[in-house]
Amino acid sequence: MKKFWILSLLVLVITSCKNDKKEAETQDAKLTYQSFGEKITSEGFITKEEMIDRFKTLKEGDTLDVKFASTVNSVCKAKGCWMKLDLGNNEESMVKFKDYGFFVPLNSDEREVIVHGKAFVNEVSIDEQRHYAKDAGKTNEEIAMITTPKFTYSFLADGVLMKEEVTSDE
Repeated sequence: MKKFWILSLLVLVITSCKNDKKEAETQDAKLTYQSFGEKITSEGFITKEEMIDRFKTLKEGDTLDVKFASTVNSVCKAKGCWMKLDLGNNEESMVKFKDYGFFVPLNSDEREVIVHGKAFVNEVSIDEQRHYAKDAGKTNEEIAMITTPKFTYSFLADGVLMKEEVTSDE
């Protein structure tokens, strides 16, 4: 009789674990993306860690067609016409949108995205940096502290997928 209860308890535990896994898979299936710009898929992207390695191999004038996933550090608060993506280790990529043809939501900070387009490196002038700082809502004091050109990891996106979770109410 004791073996029966132990076996029953073991079956119950195993069944519970299987149900938890199915629930997690169902939750993952509810993950969807908002699409901006050209239609792209969520397959075949590289990580932000792989992207920073690729950026480091580029010289000014080089471009690289690539799709990578990251998190939005900041976004233009005026129009959503640019965003900065996390590359890890306090590095980020300045992302603009091809032909100024689309924008992302102003509240995109900390959202996960997949971007497709051209990666390149360049130097950003003091005036351009100050413009972006103003768009980001920086104070006049913070803007005045920008006094030298800056080398940047840049990206011209033709398509963006922004992760959003669909609630069970929908």
